[in-house]
Amino acid sequence: MAKIVRLKMNISKLKLLSSIEGTSWLLLLFIAMPLKYVWAYPLAVKYIGMAHGILFVGLVYMISVMVEKQAISKGVGAKIFIASLIPFGTYYTNKTLLSDA
Repeated sequence: MAKIVRLKMNISKLKLLSSIEGTSWLLLLFIAMPLKYVWAYPLAVKYIGMAHGILFVGLVYMISVMVEKQAISKGVGAKIFIASLIPFGTYYTNKTLLSDA
């Protein structure tokens, strides 16, 4: 019973991190990049880009840990990773792949 509760907590953390990383990706693409290339304000990309990079590395690490602990399958882990490269992809995986878990 405790293992199931721990598993659900880990998947909840994965969903949360995935959502935060996806939001940082959208901020980078749709706010920071236009600020840099349209209005010549590169500082937005510097800070939002760094935050997004750290969150992305954290997401990849968490996916690998979850696959290693067999909380999610390798296929689901690969789908989450690929979706994290696509804008709005993390929201899709949270709603479809991780909703059952």
